[in-house]
Amino acid sequence: MGECKLDHPHEDVAKKLESQKSVLPADISEKLDRFLNDTHPQETLNTLFHLLKKYDLASSEEQQERNKKLLTLVS
Repeated sequence: MGECKLDHPHEDVAKKLESQKSVLPADISEKLDRFLNDTHPQETLNTLFHLLKKYDLASSEEQQERNKKLLTLVS
């Protein structure tokens, strides 16, 4: 995942999560839903967006790595 200079608003992050729910593990999806109920710094939103971006196209190894990062982000 390269460095992105765009700020992704909460709405875009929520849409990206919705688009990836069918491939995300259910427990992570639920945690992310709860996580997005709160307000977070822009940097956190950007990180979350990029972890979710093209998640469905990532290899299973890459998905596992992203899952670890997603869980770290929401805990």
